[in-house]
Amino acid sequence: MAAFGHTFPFYSGPKPTFPMDTTSAIIITIFLTALVTFIIILPGIRGKMRLFWLLRMVTSLFIGALILAVIFSSKWSVGQVSTNTSYKAFSSEWISAEVGLQIGLGGVNITLTGTPGQLNETINYNEEFTWRLGENYAEEYAKALEKGLPDPVLYLAEKFTPNSPCGLHSQYRLAGHYTSAILWVAFLCWLLANVMLSMPVLVYGGHMLLATGIFQLSGLLFFSMATSLTPPCPLHLGTATLHTHRGPAFWITLATGLLCVLLGLAVVVAHWMQPHRLKAFFNQSGGDGSVLEWIPEEGGLLSPRYRSTAESPEPLDIPLSGASSETCCKEEYPGEPDCAL
Repeated sequence: MAAFGHTFPFYSGPKPTFPMDTTSAIIITIFLTALVTFIIILPGIRGKMRLFWLLRMVTSLFIGALILAVIFSSKWSVGQVSTNTSYKAFSSEWISAEVGLQIGLGGVNITLTGTPGQLNETINYNEEFTWRLGENYAEEYAKALEKGLPDPVLYLAEKFTPNSPCGLHSQYRLAGHYTSAILWVAFLCWLLANVMLSMPVLVYGGHMLLATGIFQLSGLLFFSMATSLTPPCPLHLGTATLHTHRGPAFWITLATGLLCVLLGLAVVVAHWMQPHRLKAFFNQSGGDGSVLEWIPEEGGLLSPRYRSTAESPEPLDIPLSGASSETCCKEEYPGEPDCAL
């Protein structure tokens, strides 16, 4: 029988819910704030460089946000099934509900949503069990047993415990740790790519974009290999069986990795075939046939100013000694006897 506001008596009250994962919401908020900031300063850029600059900023922020989002996402492997199953331990009550399983790099998320009007209570559970560094999955499962969570939630959570014969814990924990580390390296390469593409070393920025995509694809390859080491474990929930498949985070990482590889190749090829157009796209062009020269005294290290060698003043031939001065004077005025002082 329900109590305390339509929740099971083991719970002290209804659990607050958020329409999306809070970590993803924070990441999206940070990158949207950065995008709005760039859009505010956009009118200060003149000509067609404004469009190129906006395109670069949007693409870069989009790639960085996706890399961070998939690292913390719980949708690398997902599955959902509608079934009739038992509800609680020591109870003969059965319910009609949808059971969802989401496996991420740092743990699993299990959802249970019952058809409204059953058992005079709202059946809506969303439980997370993590195996990140510093977290103990077995302790979290023990706490779930003490809470008295529904049978479908405990059944799926038990399949990922270290002592389960399915071996899912070591399989997905290993895949999650190493895939997460590889994606963090990809994120660092993305940061380096942004730094290098804002300097006169565009080809190295292209190399870093290539490295970003390669590390993402390597993470996908390792995740696929690690999660296929053992045969699939059957997940029977009442009258149905839950099957998992690749989730949105997996395919988003694949698309982002391929995009980074293509962009990196485009920058490298353009550097060798059309270097002037590449510099013009990144607003580093100094004109046809000119070489960029750094003038440290005009702006310092924080805001160096670049100008072409055509604009540079002609070098002055300053004699270094009296002998050289006398020689130059005789060459220019051979008839003057006192040309040298």
